[in-house]
Amino acid sequence: MQRKSKIVVNQNVLNQRCLYSFFKRRFDVVLSIIALIILSPLFCVIAVAIKLDRSSPGPVFYSQIRIGKNGCRFRIYKFRSMVVDADEKFSELLHKNEIAGAMFKMKDDPRVTKVGRIIRKHSLDELPQLWNVLKGDMTLVGPRPPLEREIKEYTNFDMQRLVVKPGCTGLWQVTERNSVSFYEMVKIDITYINKANFWMDTRILLKTIFVMCVPNTAY
Repeated sequence: MQRKSKIVVNQNVLNQRCLYSFFKRRFDVVLSIIALIILSPLFCVIAVAIKLDRSSPGPVFYSQIRIGKNGCRFRIYKFRSMVVDADEKFSELLHKNEIAGAMFKMKDDPRVTKVGRIIRKHSLDELPQLWNVLKGDMTLVGPRPPLEREIKEYTNFDMQRLVVKPGCTGLWQVTERNSVSFYEMVKIDITYINKANFWMDTRILLKTIFVMCVPNTAY
C-alpha cells in the first residue's frame, strides 16, 4: 500500500538547536533526580505489589535492550508487568498483532500480570526509565525507544525517529497512543522532532501527568 503525506526531519533545524540541546540535558538531569526522590514511596508500593502477586512470582524490575539515538544500543529498565518468560512466548502471539508496522501491540496480551495491567494502564511501569534519563541513554521527552527486532523492519522513513534521543514520554504517548497505526506514530514523532522546544516539552510533561491519572488508550 502506498504511503501518503510523508514528512521528513529538518536537519537544518536540528543543527541550529544547540542552546535547546544544552539546556534540555540539564533539565533532564535535575527533573529526573527530583522525580526519583519524590516518587520513591510509589516505587516501593509498586515493588511490593509485584512481589505479592503470587500468580506471577519473579523479579520486580525488567530490563531489555533498546535502540537509541543514531542506532546506539542501551539497556532500558521497567517495572516487570509481564510473566517472567514473556519474551519466550512472544513468537506464539505474533500473529495476533493489532497494529500494522514494525511494532507489536495486543490489548489483551495473556503475558501481562494482574499487577501489570494496572501499572501499564497508568504507565507506572515506565517510571524506572528515569534512571535511563539520568544516565543519558534517554531524555524525558522524545520518541519511543524501539526494540532491536523492530529496527530490522524499519524503512528509511521510519529510521528518522533515531536522529534524537528516545524519551520516557512523547507527543504520541499523550495524544493518539495506541489508536493510530505505526506509520502515524512515526509521523507524530517526526512532527515533534521538527517542532521541539522547551514550551512543547513542558506541555507534554504536564499532559503526561494527566494521562497517568486519567489513562488514554494505553495497555
